Amino acid sequence: MTEAYEELGLKKGEYDRIIEILGRAPNYLELSLFSVMWSEHCGYKHSKKALRQLPNKAPWVIQGPGENAGIVDIGDGYAVAFKMESHNHPSAIEPYQGAATGIGGILRDIFAMGARPIALLDPLRFGSLKTPRVKYLFEEVVAGIAGYGNCVGVPTVGGDVYFEDSYEGNPLVNVMAVGLAKKNDLISGVAKGDGNLVILIGSKTGRDGIHGCTFASEELSEESESRRSSVQVGDPFTEKLCIEACLELLKEDLLVALQDLGAAGLTSSSSEMAAKGEVGMDIDVSKVPRREKNMAPFEVMISESQERMLAIARPKKVNDVLAICEKWGLDATAIGKITESKYLRIFEDNKLVGEVPVMELAEEAPQYDPEAIPPSYLKGIEDFDLDTVEHPSDLNEFIKQFISLPNLCSRRWVFNQYDHMVQTNTAVFPGTDAAVLRIKGTNKAIALTTDCNGRYCYISPYIGTQMALAESARNVVISGAKPLAITDCLNFGSPEDPEIFWQFKEAVSGLAVACEKMNIPVVSGNVSFYNESFEKAVYPTPTIGLVGLIEDLKYITTHYFKNEGDSICLIGENELRLGGSEYIKSLTGKVAGKLPPLDLEYEIKLQDTLSKLIRKSILESAHDISEGGLIVSLIECCMQNETGIEIEINKENEELIPFLFSEAPSRVIVSVKSENIPKLENICKREEIDVSLIGKVSGNKVIVDDKIELEVKELKNLWNGALEKHIEK
Repeated sequence: MTEAYEELGLKKGEYDRIIEILGRAPNYLELSLFSVMWSEHCGYKHSKKALRQLPNKAPWVIQGPGENAGIVDIGDGYAVAFKMESHNHPSAIEPYQGAATGIGGILRDIFAMGARPIALLDPLRFGSLKTPRVKYLFEEVVAGIAGYGNCVGVPTVGGDVYFEDSYEGNPLVNVMAVGLAKKNDLISGVAKGDGNLVILIGSKTGRDGIHGCTFASEELSEESESRRSSVQVGDPFTEKLCIEACLELLKEDLLVALQDLGAAGLTSSSSEMAAKGEVGMDIDVSKVPRREKNMAPFEVMISESQERMLAIARPKKVNDVLAICEKWGLDATAIGKITESKYLRIFEDNKLVGEVPVMELAEEAPQYDPEAIPPSYLKGIEDFDLDTVEHPSDLNEFIKQFISLPNLCSRRWVFNQYDHMVQTNTAVFPGTDAAVLRIKGTNKAIALTTDCNGRYCYISPYIGTQMALAESARNVVISGAKPLAITDCLNFGSPEDPEIFWQFKEAVSGLAVACEKMNIPVVSGNVSFYNESFEKAVYPTPTIGLVGLIEDLKYITTHYFKNEGDSICLIGENELRLGGSEYIKSLTGKVAGKLPPLDLEYEIKLQDTLSKLIRKSILESAHDISEGGLIVSLIECCMQNETGIEIEINKENEELIPFLFSEAPSRVIVSVKSENIPKLENICKREEIDVSLIGKVSGNKVIVDDKIELEVKELKNLWNGALEKHIEK
């Protein structure tokens, strides 16, 4: 017979530890509290030890990990709050609501810090678009993001979308939110003040989302479809009211602390706030406004009903808090108080129904360090002979098909569904290296991007994760910004599988080393384990979200070619391996071969050089070389203005193919006015960075030596319309 603790996802040893903590057997309510807070999703049982490697301090960091969101100082009295989370399992079961409530939850993390949400970015991963269910998931997830984000009035300005077979049954729906605040208006989730009141603000509580975090801490299976009740239902209009009400409460200095109700609902928010403040908290569940009858205390405590916030206020200010919430049409109810007990005590109609120590509940989930073994598949990848690949005989036809592939074509079909202009801050739109938002009232802007290539991380989690960070930093640098800090969403399979845990440890170690060298701290993030279905794990996907600061609007740089006659240069150099590339996958169906190397010291010098060139107004455009290689990057630069190019490489096939299709990092395509070529070359020479003149902006065709000649207009039509055609097939 299955024990109650097993049904709630706890192990026998964990149950024994709970008995030890309490000095008795827990009742079902108390057991439920521990089951959600000690789930992988909330307790970080397999990841906390590894995550301690990550650097999180810098002079500009105001808040690092441990709060609802990380915060960095951008000067002029302003701060930027940002965080990335996952909503993978809910989106696999109920894609529209799963994606929508992922948006709602991450927005609450931002305004819980006192920042107004100003941007959203959505890194998405799906299986092959040849599968009807994947098409359904893809369309519904995008619709859910659009439906919630557009209604709540926060622009979706960036993100990325990739398709790989490994994500077939378990899509990745990661969400990054960014907020802006005056430094003086920031608040934390630290509960304090004996006798201060606990106020629940927002939607009424229902049974949706019960055990949602437990659901997120297990592998998807055929039974997962029956867990739809673990998926929350979102209401963006109530979320908008919550944003405005909470920001007004903070402006009027009415709150001591503020926290969103996310995973584990009232349990996590109350216990985490109390633990941070080293205080206790009494909650009376009978005072919680409900939309369903006969809810048991455990259901009220662990429900993940959306659009709810938990606030701490001094007794004399409670009426003012309630009045502002009433003005915004929100329920607001005092449901408890702060105590000095250091216990979370649950009452129902003044009767004590459960009590647990807050520190043990919120901060002391068991920590595991499982066995880690290099995956057996690595040998086959390294042994793959790239010389056996049969290269295309007609490069013109191949390139037309190549840029139409799901991973290389335009994402216009996606971002056209998002409102990216609401709030009127967006200076550089989706579809480029990084989104750029103006900071009104200043001459500054911020650049935002998310990046990760799961193929690279599958081949080498250590190098692949470093490549993701390097690409993120490169993307904001070539947009005119200085990288400030990152948030991350580390998506992996089951940590109880030694090969998966090896991937995770390698990825975190690689990220720690790269962040330290590049002086880019990690200020927030999320770990999402158990991303697998039917015993098949997703590619390791440590998604990086990066915020950079543009000190002056005149430094904003875009990727597309501007002027007829401008010179095109390749800045940076690397070993042009084809391992892990879209080119190899397209021809062989395999993810194989050794990755190109990443020299972090060279990458740092490259980025510093690009920053100098931008600040001296030498560059007309700059674009990173990534998926698809040089030829795809060049074509992307042509799309905006339908400009042609004439490129001279003068290489034969054995050198031409890797030159065009290698995805080696630390290389950027720039365009410059011809008279600025000497300045560019002098700076690159002084900084010891490779530069070569490879062509010019000219005409209306893409011409490469005598090997490639394609009409830009035809390429644009193929590129822009390909994703929609893949969906319709």
